Amino acid sequence: MKFFVDTADTAEIADLAATGMVDGVTTNPSLIKKSGRDIMEVTKEICGLTDGPVSAEVVALDHETMMKEAEVLRKIADNIAIKVPLTIDGLKTCKALTSDGTMVNVTLCFSANQALLAAKAGATFISPFVGRHDDNGLDGMTLIEDIRLIYDNYAFETEILVASIRHPVHVLESARIGADVATMPPNVIRNLFKHVLTDKGIEGFLKDWKDTGQNIG
Repeated sequence: MKFFVDTADTAEIADLAATGMVDGVTTNPSLIKKSGRDIMEVTKEICGLTDGPVSAEVVALDHETMMKEAEVLRKIADNIAIKVPLTIDGLKTCKALTSDGTMVNVTLCFSANQALLAAKAGATFISPFVGRHDDNGLDGMTLIEDIRLIYDNYAFETEILVASIRHPVHVLESARIGADVATMPPNVIRNLFKHVLTDKGIEGFLKDWKDTGQNIG
């Protein structure tokens, strides 16, 4: 499973990329606002930090303007994936862009039927929001299971990009189901490294090493 970082914080992306855990990046208008930077400037910098897809989102709601915005965004770098909402106009834009060889991430997916539509429109990625699904009393991981089954039934090439991930259990369950990508805030990726027994083991080794009075090098 590929790991994407869900942030526009370039320092976080660079630090995590050094671990080899960054296969791509997703951004959205809220993350751009949080960064406090110009969208073109920060997105270009992000594209230089990873060879993988970098999702940049259009903000228009009609197909014609979405296409104009997509034209601007995809000129930033070759690894840009245009992010569009799961609406009729979003899927029209998806079809037009993917037919032209541009990667498209269809976002704000909350049902398996929506995911089916996105795949038929040629989406490169579909982004079901599991955390927001859970917030509304539904099971986000059941949604991922349904999408996986449907895509496998019909050999769709659209990759399932699990979004709105809140904690490591979401990552684990996504991997068990067979999702293609998990996009996570930096803190969730960092939490994947953590385990109390790892910490205790390091503590014990360091104490014993100190007792030897030795140094390496």
